[in-house]
Amino acid sequence: RRYVAGGRCKSTARLDGKVVIITGANTGIGKETARDLARRGKVIIACRDIAKAEAAASEIRAETGNQQVIVKKLDLADTKSIREFAEKFLAEEKELHILINNAGVMLCPYSKTADGFEMHLGVNHLGHFLLTFLLLERLKQSAPARIVNVSSLAHHGGRIRFHDLHGEKSYNRGLAYCHSKLANVLFTRELARRLQGKFQRQAEFTANALHPGSVHSELVRHSFVMTWLWKIFSFFLKTPWEGAQTSVYCAVAEELDSVTGQYFSDCQPAYVSPRGRDDETAKKLWSVSCELLGIQWD
Repeated sequence: RRYVAGGRCKSTARLDGKVVIITGANTGIGKETARDLARRGKVIIACRDIAKAEAAASEIRAETGNQQVIVKKLDLADTKSIREFAEKFLAEEKELHILINNAGVMLCPYSKTADGFEMHLGVNHLGHFLLTFLLLERLKQSAPARIVNVSSLAHHGGRIRFHDLHGEKSYNRGLAYCHSKLANVLFTRELARRLQGKFQRQAEFTANALHPGSVHSELVRHSFVMTWLWKIFSFFLKTPWEGAQTSVYCAVAEELDSVTGQYFSDCQPAYVSPRGRDDETAKKLWSVSCELLGIQWD
């Protein structure tokens, strides 16, 4: 169990006066990340299911004694919802110090988002890409700030299929998930590259990605087989609390103040696939993502 649990975040850093957004924090590792960070500062839980999010927030408030755990509506499968979330947040909050792009879907039967994007790509990558774009200036104004993208070891099995990004020619839901997790790694890499040199000190703004581990959570709910296997082999899976440790580490660890564009697992640097280190693909994905979302992000 100790081996399966992996690394733990040992930082006791406080986030007094700071604001954190965590997407998909009503369950699983997102909820545990919110629980930890609520002991340190203000946390905004951004979720599609408001009822579940309110229940999670109420539980976290009661446990931590922190009343600054706030729920806001965000549906990453709908760019209209993402824009509405960002507009309301920017009107209500003058600062944002940490953005944790945690929410995700896995093994979905073929479907599309409200904007016609394949669901894995649309939610896991494009939704967070747009959200980050809309909140970036507020993050810059609040620096030092951090962006944390929850990716996966599954990125090793992914590739960016520019000729069929939305899986209309061929679709495999397992591979679609892998492709979207590779997109998370490439987005982090390119974002960090573009931010370099924009600040007097690099410590003022960082972006990193991570693999949380194999976690016993609701993420596999779309697959009966995976749900069955998860129950059988639950002893060999991380608990949501254990899975949240690297997210918390990337968000608060003092030793990462000037570390950016990296990929972590078990609270330490991890190996990135060759495709995840392809700068040309990262640049092209950035350009294509902007085109799909109808934004200009130079």
